[in-house]
Amino acid sequence: MTVSRREIVAGLSALAAGAASHRPPPGPAVSRPAVPHPAASGPGPAGTLSVPHDIVAERLARDERFWSAVARQFTVSPDFVNLENGYYGIMPEPVRRAYHRNVDQLNERSSHLLRTAYEARANEVRDRVAALLGAGRNEIALTRGGTEALQNLIGGYRRLRPGQAVMYADLDYHSGQYAMNWLRSRRGVGVERVVIPEPATRQAVLDTYQRALERHPKVRLLLLSHMNNRTGLVVPVREIVALARRRGVDVIVDAAHSWGQLDFTLADLDADFAVFSLHKWMGVPLGAGFLYIRSHRLADIDPLYGDETYPAADIRSRVHSGTVNVAPILTAGAALDFHRMLGAEVKQARLRFLRDRWVGQVRELGAQILTPDEPGMYGAITAFRLPGRTGKADNLAITDDLLTRHRIFTVARSGMSGGDAVRVTPALFTSAADVDRLAAAVGDIGRRPRT
Repeated sequence: MTVSRREIVAGLSALAAGAASHRPPPGPAVSRPAVPHPAASGPGPAGTLSVPHDIVAERLARDERFWSAVARQFTVSPDFVNLENGYYGIMPEPVRRAYHRNVDQLNERSSHLLRTAYEARANEVRDRVAALLGAGRNEIALTRGGTEALQNLIGGYRRLRPGQAVMYADLDYHSGQYAMNWLRSRRGVGVERVVIPEPATRQAVLDTYQRALERHPKVRLLLLSHMNNRTGLVVPVREIVALARRRGVDVIVDAAHSWGQLDFTLADLDADFAVFSLHKWMGVPLGAGFLYIRSHRLADIDPLYGDETYPAADIRSRVHSGTVNVAPILTAGAALDFHRMLGAEVKQARLRFLRDRWVGQVRELGAQILTPDEPGMYGAITAFRLPGRTGKADNLAITDDLLTRHRIFTVARSGMSGGDAVRVTPALFTSAADVDRLAAAVGDIGRRPRT
């Protein structure tokens, strides 16, 4: 179920038309007072979104009037500033309304919908996803999320032999690490672990993977996070895939956090196997994702649990989820409409602008930023540490302080070589004032004696 332009972003065309002459907000200042979250006021008046082609994404990213109107398309709690949007992305209002209609329709029509119209509608979603990524429908299989997709690819990879090895990094998603570890008993292989250097640079990451692959010639499968969920580091996937391919190593790319947040296609990754989430930065209701297998590599992934619902030549045989709530998939078209109306380039520019704004301020306060400023190596997600506070308890205390004293929601992350940290993730409804408020709060925590 898609939605009209009028329904997607109310009142934005006038704002976008005036954005070229609108002066950007002043530069970051820790002392700038916080303002109420703009999304709390609800949706704006009816209208359409039209981003003029002559306005570059970077300039539009700074237009707080424009983004205030975007924020009104999200219903968020006024009780706190949500800067923990990496878990999953809430639906904008037109998508939420479409989801409710689809839940009602599914409940009313029951198995009649599932046995008649659902397959065609799911294939429409596969077609749209494939077109955005630059793939074919026969290379896309829908799942309940990125984790299911990742487990299916890792568990189904059939080219491993006893005595060979697999490899992952310390920053990779924990469920992916667990699945790779499971291959010890499932496939009789060794497991190698890469430690991403701190501070990371593009060249340092490339050198780390090159050395690791040279040191471990038995590795035949590499798990690679495009953007990891711990620090938000974006790695040069295409170059690492090329390094691995030259050594006969296949790569499964985890793009669950990057798709919809960053502007890229499959050609930019050049991966044969990849997983994606639809309920993170695409705003599809919770419980949707997909896996990608390059068409000529399908035979290298086993049908899941010997599935016979689809023939072995159909990628859908690599997923068997049983009877699930299909309303998220029925709503995916509405979410993809919203994404298309803003555009990946504009979304990426806005999220990086918000990240740069708070990072610049807290770095001046002495905080360590775990994600580099190097172009192409970050998006919205970034983690920070306060001096001397590298333990789990330290960072849980910081996130608790941010929430209880400052009404800012963040999350503590573990697993990095230098210790634990606090992860911050703004969203499309986040304002510049919200991230200024975070910076002021971090300064307050840093100044106060530790208890």
